[in-house]
Amino acid sequence: MKVIVDLCVVPVGVGVSVSEYVAECQKILAEAGLKHALHAYGTNIEGDWDEVFAAVKRCHQVIHAMGAPRITTTIKVGTRVDRTQTMEDKIASVERKLAQGDRRGTAPDR
Repeated sequence: MKVIVDLCVVPVGVGVSVSEYVAECQKILAEAGLKHALHAYGTNIEGDWDEVFAAVKRCHQVIHAMGAPRITTTIKVGTRVDRTQTMEDKIASVERKLAQGDRRGTAPDR
């Protein structure tokens, strides 16, 4: 099953900066051949369910090996079986609506 995941891995007990740990997870995702996009508070990942979650497990293993005594991870998972959809498809859909001036769901101008 294909999945799109929003992943935020936070090592605890390693100080204020966690960028070196995030960088290691990015390397793991790349080595796994997974499509991924870093953003300010996490990473979007697209791929096969088992491959994505194997990479998340590997991130935990590597971060612990780097000396982090604890890790807290937030994961949002999306799947669909009615059609194939990529991360880019989801973004493009919103961008098209913005370009068309679609104002459904917005408050009226005053």
